[in-house]
Amino acid sequence: MDGILLGLIWYVVLLFSLTLHEAAHAWAARRGGDPTAYHQGQASLDPLPHIRREPVGTVLVPILSYVFAGWMIGWASTPFDPRWADAHPRRAAWMSLAGPGANLVLVLAAGLAIRLGLGAGVFHAPEWIGLTQVVASPSSGAFATLATLVSIGFTLNLLLLVFNLIPLPPLDGSGALGLILSENAARGLRRLLWVNPQLSMLGLLAAWFLIEPIFRPIHLLAVNLLYPGIRYG
Repeated sequence: MDGILLGLIWYVVLLFSLTLHEAAHAWAARRGGDPTAYHQGQASLDPLPHIRREPVGTVLVPILSYVFAGWMIGWASTPFDPRWADAHPRRAAWMSLAGPGANLVLVLAAGLAIRLGLGAGVFHAPEWIGLTQVVASPSSGAFATLATLVSIGFTLNLLLLVFNLIPLPPLDGSGALGLILSENAARGLRRLLWVNPQLSMLGLLAAWFLIEPIFRPIHLLAVNLLYPGIRYG
């Protein structure tokens, strides 16, 4: 596939995935009583508010990562009222979990599209799997492009799901700890992170080194579940 077309597919999938992830955060926060992100237009599927808020993570880093690595990664963010989060740690934890939950929905949607395509005969199991090839098409043209689209959607959203659930600051997994900690402990953890922002930098660095050994077997398991009777190794 042409590199420009592949890059465009990567960017469309990434931007949509990040937008839905952050919109889910904003929607959950509003439902929990914090309309901060809603008033900034982030509780919708319009990517522009997210691009304006994080142009480096939504434009520059995706382009650079594709040029130098052949795949894309990026980030966005959603504003919230820390006083609300401090007063309602359980609601804040659900807000944190909503973003990865949106990525899970997209993983399942991509998996369903793959299974439907297999049943219709427009997709088939590939000889090998990778970031851009979870499913293949016996024909060229539109169905081959669609196979690449759903493959990237499946892999990228699984990666965003797993990465964000690592329970290290500032990732969503650390915020979701409020669902299993006592409210006082959750408040204490959040205040500790606000007072010591360097912990977030350390958390991101640690998560970056942890993600490959964590993600690889999860991705392999997820792909094998798509193809009963076929075993990728």
